[in-house]
Order: sequence, then structure tokens, then C-alpha cells
Amino acid sequence: MLLPVSGLSRRADVAEVIGTALEMKAAGAGHRTIAGRLGRPEATVRGWLRRFAGRARMVAGVFTAHLVALADDPSVVLPAPAAGVFGDAVAAVIAAAMAVRSRFLVHAAPIWEVASAVSRGLLLAPAWPPPTR
Repeated sequence: MLLPVSGLSRRADVAEVIGTALEMKAAGAGHRTIAGRLGRPEATVRGWLRRFAGRARMVAGVFTAHLVALADDPSVVLPAPAAGVFGDAVAAVIAAAMAVRSRFLVHAAPIWEVASAVSRGLLLAPAWPPPTR
């Protein structure tokens, strides 16, 4: 069940702004460029990127599992490998969010709000994703 979460826990910016920053980084932009384009402080953007980068492999795994579980087509095609772990994680988040939108017929829901809901608003929280046993 999706929770109505539009932001990320302990973050002043909405999920779409943070998600846009993550997408820009995955496309090769640096934190200064991203901060300038989004009108956010450099330190804030750098913090988002570092937090995500530090858990990118785990995030990719969690969202890939969601993608496979929610895909309409059992022969789902996973996102192609991106340029590094950060890009792979962003691609997995986007693909899983799109699968959620399709499966639950919420096509207009913004991708990063769906991603926030899937993580219960904890995408950048220190204890998410929970450690696997």
C-alpha cells in the first residue's frame, strides 16, 4: 500500500526537487551545477548526493526488487546498466516508480513522489534501507 508522502523525512524540499538533483547527478552534473539550476544551497545538494551515493547499491537492490514484484509483464526488462552505481540506483528507482504507477493506475503521480512513498519517506534517512539479514 502506498502512503501519501510527498517529501522525504527530515528534508525541507519535496521529493521531486531532490529526485531531479539525483537524476542530474546520474547524468553527470556536479553539485554546484545542480544547486544553481535548482536554486538550492550547494551544501544541501552535496548532502543529498553524498547520502544517496553512500547507499546507492542497496537502494538499487530494493527498488529492483520492487520493480520485479510489481511489473505487469513477468518478463520485465530491467534498466540497462548506467554509468556507475549511482546511475544504476537512480535508474532502478525510476523504473520501479513507473511500475508502481502502471500497476496501481496512478499514471499522473510524479515519479519521485512514488519513490518517496515506496521508501515511506526514508529514501535519504540514515537507517534506510534496513540492513538485510
